[in-house]
Amino acid sequence: MGISHKLINNQRRIGLTGGIASGKSTIINYIQTNKKIPILDADNLSRELTKPNTIVYKKILDHFGNKVIDKNSSGREINRKVLRNIIFKDAKSRDWIQKLLHPLIKEKIIKDCYQYKNHKIILLVIPLLFEAKFEDICTEIWLVKCTEEQQIERLVRRDKISEEEAAAIIKLQLNFEAKQKLSDVILDNSDDTNQWIYKIKELI
Repeated sequence: MGISHKLINNQRRIGLTGGIASGKSTIINYIQTNKKIPILDADNLSRELTKPNTIVYKKILDHFGNKVIDKNSSGREINRKVLRNIIFKDAKSRDWIQKLLHPLIKEKIIKDCYQYKNHKIILLVIPLLFEAKFEDICTEIWLVKCTEEQQIERLVRRDKISEEEAAAIIKLQLNFEAKQKLSDVILDNSDDTNQWIYKIKELI
């Protein structure tokens, strides 16, 4: 059965995406507070899939070993920061984990969309929407915009890393210009005027 048969035809599934540290969380928080629509977050689903003693958790430990275990966790949880550092620096590791997680996340989103079949609109927060090829589960795509300088500044502040590391991480993702061509709506989060609020009010 194809993906189209698993999804509700008259449901608006808005895929919200944007580069790392582009300001997606600000927009998600606004929608969560002001709009009564379900929000499915790919990052949250990834955390669920990698909880201790799940099949995915065991596969990750088999592949990377105990170095990805959070030593401060009594439940032997995966240290997501350590794992993220590994996959950002090593293309083979990045490819391996993406092939493991992306199909599972996609399938879970599809199931959850069906569970919300009575909702006309659902927001799907998918940071790597284009890179993971999740376009086919969205009826429209909203892209968060900011400058690369802002991304670097926010990433340095958030993750306590150097500007060089931040720039290298950003370069791993599809660039804004390429994403813009594939998107239906641009939400500009590059200044303090919050013009994106008015656009969201028009759209939902």
